[in-house]
Amino acid sequence: MTYLWYIPNTVEPGHRGDDTVAGYGTLEHSVDLARTAEEHGWAGALIGTGWGRPDTFTVATAIAARTTTFKPLAAIRPGYWQPAHFASAAATLDHLSGGRLLINIVSGKDNLSAYGDVEGDQTQRYARTQEFMRIVRRLWTEEDVTFEGTHFGVTGSTLPLRPSTPPRLYFGGASEAAERVSAAEADVQLFWGEPLDGIASRVDRLRALSRDRDLAPLEYGLRVTTLIRDTREEAWRDAEARVAEMARRSLSPNEQLRGPAVGQQRLLDLAERGDVLDTCLYTAPGRYGGGGAGTTWLVGTADDVKAALDAYGKLGLTHFVLSDTPYKRETARVGDALLATAVSG
Repeated sequence: MTYLWYIPNTVEPGHRGDDTVAGYGTLEHSVDLARTAEEHGWAGALIGTGWGRPDTFTVATAIAARTTTFKPLAAIRPGYWQPAHFASAAATLDHLSGGRLLINIVSGKDNLSAYGDVEGDQTQRYARTQEFMRIVRRLWTEEDVTFEGTHFGVTGSTLPLRPSTPPRLYFGGASEAAERVSAAEADVQLFWGEPLDGIASRVDRLRALSRDRDLAPLEYGLRVTTLIRDTREEAWRDAEARVAEMARRSLSPNEQLRGPAVGQQRLLDLAERGDVLDTCLYTAPGRYGGGGAGTTWLVGTADDVKAALDAYGKLGLTHFVLSDTPYKRETARVGDALLATAVSG
């Protein structure tokens, strides 16, 4: 099992209720979070991307230079990067960090025109992503690469530095187009916090889609918020209080999250099945501003959440990207409670 945490990468403080203000967004603050993750059992952390955020790869590079074992899972977008430029940058950072770089490929919508990219439909977006991933992987493993695609191309391209073991490519997306890309090109498919039956059906579908691929078997992971307390009663009391505060601040249920993103829509639809699914998957946050990994939460004691993660593990999931706020406190507290349980369990 691989357990990763999350480091916020935003200009303004307060991400998902985080209470850090002094020093927020500085290198010292990000490094402090990464070192806290190292000290409390996490293999590394996801660092998010988007045009409204600081450049993720620069942040990941700076953190890697100031840590020892921490693996940055750096989120990047095709279109923001050209494949050859990214392949070279990633190979360089992977080399300088001693093979610690992980990559999360993101195809979701962004403010594309702000950095000179263009909007396409879902089919175009994922076809472009597949070409990007294929070129990057070939540049990491081959010399004199020539590839002429619909969206990207290189001719006679050889990187000056190639990784001995290519960085792992994490990928998400719940649409048919996204799953085809993941089955063909990804190393790890990340799911958001869906119930076990939904994850099981997606794993089965992806295994069928990836049966004939040339790469190592596709692996699976979960990106979800966890709210862990010493007792079950305390955990649910705090979870319900947090959702009540989200509701108080929201003028109406979170309709702005509804849209064409298939994965996000799947999460929002879960609330119609009930506020609590499986043993401890809380769906209510999505009504009032969760979004993404904050739409559903795993709530309970460390044993409750560990049992829930083990249930996902029995479906074949081996990568877990978790988070809660305040980030620094929860990095340490959840690491000590959950990962000690995970090691001994």
